[in-house]
Formats: sequence, C-alpha cells, structure tokens
Amino acid sequence: MVDTLLNSARNAVSLYVVETSNFSEWSDTQSKVAQNWMASSGFVAKAGQAILIPDSEGSPASAVFGVSNLDDVWALGDAGRKLPAGTYTIRTALSKTQATNAAVAWTLGAYSFDQYKTKGGSKAAQLIWPKGADKTLAKAIIEGISHARDLISTPANDMGPKELAAAARKIGRLHKAKLSVTVGDDLLKKNFPTIHAVGRASVRAPRLIDMIWGDPKAPKVTLIGKGVCFDTGGLDLKPSSAMLSMKKDMGGAGNVLGLAHSIMATNLPVRLRVLIPAVENSVSGDSFRPLDVIKTRKGITVEIGNTDAEGRLVLCDAIALAMEENPDLVIDCATLTGAARVALGPSLPALFSNNDALANDILAGGLETDDLLWRLPLHQPYSLMLKGDVADLNNVSSGGFAGAITAALYLEAFVKDSVPWAHIDMMAWNPTDRPGRPKGGEAQGLRALLQMLQGRYS
Repeated sequence: MVDTLLNSARNAVSLYVVETSNFSEWSDTQSKVAQNWMASSGFVAKAGQAILIPDSEGSPASAVFGVSNLDDVWALGDAGRKLPAGTYTIRTALSKTQATNAAVAWTLGAYSFDQYKTKGGSKAAQLIWPKGADKTLAKAIIEGISHARDLISTPANDMGPKELAAAARKIGRLHKAKLSVTVGDDLLKKNFPTIHAVGRASVRAPRLIDMIWGDPKAPKVTLIGKGVCFDTGGLDLKPSSAMLSMKKDMGGAGNVLGLAHSIMATNLPVRLRVLIPAVENSVSGDSFRPLDVIKTRKGITVEIGNTDAEGRLVLCDAIALAMEENPDLVIDCATLTGAARVALGPSLPALFSNNDALANDILAGGLETDDLLWRLPLHQPYSLMLKGDVADLNNVSSGGFAGAITAALYLEAFVKDSVPWAHIDMMAWNPTDRPGRPKGGEAQGLRALLQMLQGRYS
C-alpha cells in the first residue's frame, strides 16, 4: 500500500488543502481564472470536496481539496479516491504531525482488499510524500494497519490456524524475531488445555503462536490476540446469519500482528512478545460440550456454560502463560462479545484495565490519533455471575446482563494483580465506508496503543 506514496514524480499536480472556514480568504489570493472556475463549479472547500483547476490549455494546473480541520487525522482519508487518477504534491504548509497524518490517511483511504477480484480493484491517485512527514512512523502505521486489514478480510478457507501462524512467521522473519508454534496434541503436553479443547474438533489443528523480539533486558511488553479463525459456535451452534461475519473472529490476532509490525518497524526499545491462540471452533464428534469441565493452565477449573463463548477460553491459557514471566505490560485484543457492540457500536472498542495509569494512557493515545476507545468497569460484584456449579468458574455469566464486563472479569481471573493489564473488546470491522477507513476488516486501537507505547518507552 505504501506504493501510493512516491518520493518524486514528473508533472505532479500541485494540491492545496484548504480548511472550509478559510476558503474565502485563501480564494482571494488565487488568480481570477481559478476563482471563476471554482465559483462556476460550486466549489466552497467543504470537507471531502475536490476540484481540478485547468490551465489555459485545459490541462490540470492545480487541485484543491476541502477539509474541516487540518489537524483532523483523517482529513485526507478520501482524497485519493475523490481526486482524478494522477500524482499530486501538497503545496499547503503542514506541521510534521499533519504531514505524517496526511500520508497515512491518504494511503489507508486508498486501501482495497481486492485479492479475490479477477479484474482487480479501482486505483487511487498517488501522492508525493508530504514535506516534513515522519516517513518511518507513517510507513509503520500504514503497513501495520494494512497487515491487520488483509488478515481479517481473508476468508476462512484461506485463513485457518496454520495460515495465521504462517502470517505471523512472515512478519517475524521480516524483523528477525524468534517464533515457535505448539500444534495439536502438543498443546496438552505443554499444558494449554483450553486452547486444545476449543480447537480439537476441527480438521485444522489448533496451535499457540509465540513470537519474541527485542533486547531481553528491555521492558517486557506482551500482546495477546484472539485467533479464532472461524467460529461456528460449536455445539451451541450459531444461526447462519451470525456466521456470516465469523471470518473476522481472529480480528484480535490480526490487530496484534499489525501492532507488532509497527512496534518492530519503529524499533521501539522493548522486549516484545506476541501470543496468539489460533483455533477453529467447529462441530464434530470431538467437540467440547456444554457442562464439560476443563482444567486451565493456571489450574482454575472451568465449567462450559456455552461453547460459543470460546474466545475467553483460548485467551485464558495465553494470559496465564504471559503472566509466568511477570512482564511490565500485557494487552489482549479480541472480538470477544456482542454485548460490547450493543453498548458502544462497531467503531468504539471497549477498554478494560486493572491499572488506571495504563488505561488513561491508552485513552489519551486514542484521542491524539483519533483511534478512540471507551473504558468500561471491571465491576467486581459481577464476578458472582461467573461462579460455577461444579467448577471454580463458568465461562459465561448467569443471565444476560453485562456480557462484556463479565467476559473481562473472566479473563482477569488469570491476570496477576501486580501486572498492568488491558483488555480490548473490538469489532475489528468497518460496516460502512468512512474517510481512511473503508468497509471491511479494520485495525482498531492500533494507533492508540502504538502512541501509548511510544510515550512510555521511546
């Protein structure tokens, strides 16, 4: 996707990015020909409005794109689609942050998942790198988000546990990270019983992906992503309409792999660990059953109240493993509950944390990058809803209340109190197009988390 951005090009069209509120003042500085052309075309620099201004021979002399605010992270998110095909160079003076955001928004707005289209997708206009942009950071963000989008949008027949592990290995090799994968019955031998239980019914073996990068003496940051490559619901089978979006149930894994790439590409001074339990929740004679009891890696026993609450099961073994080395920070990302979507909608992930400073830093990072999250409470009295009848815990709460909170409380049972931990319950999908964020698989919270990590460690 970064090939949308060029270092230089002959005959690039000058592009002026103009705030709506400043249009009249800016227009007064332009030639009469340009003023008359814009007036006759009804151009007033509304946000997302684009126009080409011709020279005396009818060739493009310049272009103008309207924005509501130059500080808007996504101001140029649909510029590459709205301007005619060609190459443009921004002539408007931009700050370093504005220039970096312009490059990111333009390129991510041009993103198209067209690998399965025999005639290919539509092409967006190209942009010369904006003057002053932080190229390293911009490329890291673009590539990280594009990686996540590609993984999430890929259909499940081409994105099973094995393929997800291959994608992680490809990213790891790019940055010389160490990667190990525990597969199938070896999960039982190495004490990952809940990952094995959820994935054992599929002909595609479950696995745990474990990637490590960075200086062993640096602060230990661990990312965990839910990698349920397809979720039928298991024996508590989903209706067919609910399965239509289940290729994205590995969205947490896609997000952490994209974030991991961004962290490594910017050479953040941390010791990074990425854990992804990759499974397919299928139906067969070997499916785990309602009211089965499973002993987790931590030793906590779990009664299965619903086989469709499988995400928290695969995550709890990974979280327990992460805690064994007492890391400085643990963040898990998961398409975990419909309850979070009911509460906050598709574009606002729910944030839970056992550490106020960490939560505040993540929220602040989201505000700075327009990658917003909303914190929900780990309301401890609701833990009683997870009490098992014949085991320590049930994997679902009794009754239909507070589903996102009880799911987070379930995960918290596997977290050490001394380790700062955040859990992000996300949609990982754009149901509609927005500037810079086309319909389809999406990285949510990636920029917020990268901003937080840079603030803490860079």
